[in-house]
Amino acid sequence: MSKSQAPHCGYMHLHEEVIRRVNQEMPEEETLFDLAELFKIFGDSTRIRILYVLFQSEMCVCDIAQLLGMTQSAISHQLQTLKKSKLVKYRRQGKTVFYSLADAHVRTIIGQGMEHITE
Repeated sequence: MSKSQAPHCGYMHLHEEVIRRVNQEMPEEETLFDLAELFKIFGDSTRIRILYVLFQSEMCVCDIAQLLGMTQSAISHQLQTLKKSKLVKYRRQGKTVFYSLADAHVRTIIGQGMEHITE
């Protein structure tokens, strides 16, 4: 963007080197959209409660429902959303399905979020 094309900031002047450097590091729009969609998943208190439960321990739907005082159907619905977003994984043991956080990244997000709000 040339100086003639740059929007005028009134009393401020542009820091062209900073703008150039940051612009080079900016992810593609699609990547930023995907990041925003990921954070929308964390914007639902029921899903956060489920993720926090799974932060503590691997659990089955029945146990999660009992712990959170919700129906198995409601928990299953939210787990589907969390699986689709690659935030939880599952394993089968006989007829029981156990859910856990998908990976260390999810554990870090939940842990750092809790740390941030409890400072």
